[in-house]
Amino acid sequence: MDLMRRWVLHNFWLKALSLLIATGLWLVISPDQEPAEVAIRVPIEFRHVPPGLEISSATIPEAQIRVRGPERLIRDLRSTDLHAELELADAQAGDRTFDLTAQQIRHQRELHVVQVVPGQVHLSFDTRLIRNDVEIHPRVTGVFVAGEQIAKVLVDPERITIMGPRHHVEMLDAATTDPIDASGTRTQATFVTNVYVADALVQVVQPTPVRVTVIMEKTTPAGSGH
Repeated sequence: MDLMRRWVLHNFWLKALSLLIATGLWLVISPDQEPAEVAIRVPIEFRHVPPGLEISSATIPEAQIRVRGPERLIRDLRSTDLHAELELADAQAGDRTFDLTAQQIRHQRELHVVQVVPGQVHLSFDTRLIRNDVEIHPRVTGVFVAGEQIAKVLVDPERITIMGPRHHVEMLDAATTDPIDASGTRTQATFVTNVYVADALVQVVQPTPVRVTVIMEKTTPAGSGH
């Protein structure tokens, strides 16, 4: 025991310093500390869009962000860990091009943004328009009992409210229901269905779903003279 104690205590501080240096070297050359790179695609986030303004671009690109950092971080990195942000507080109706650089990327402190693609984003803006007079056109199909046909189709409500970029909203003539299969209907039947518009940039505000009532009637036999 005396021998062991002397061995441990002899040059104790020198041994402790050597152990500390060895630990530091291990941390420096550890595989988890080696730099690595990865490219991740993330959606572009828009901040502070002015009230009453809509983005009217048909397509909005994603950003591909190439980052470098410790392998332990790169290995577990997800798209939700990176945020590509565009500040739109000064945007107005019309076309505008925004730079997308490393300064607009939010990320963990130990990561470094190497590249952002695209480096610029072109967007179109339009004022927001709300219309509450858009007719609903029902889509009714089916195989009906012989001697009967559709006499009338009622929609409740008859019109809906839509909202979106002014130019897109003005171009829409009507909204449409999902297909309604009224096969086998006798006298009348009511269906509940959703309504949509053909422009993805235009939103159906209210009301949805709607009620569609199909009313049947007897067909007039051929040659009856009526």
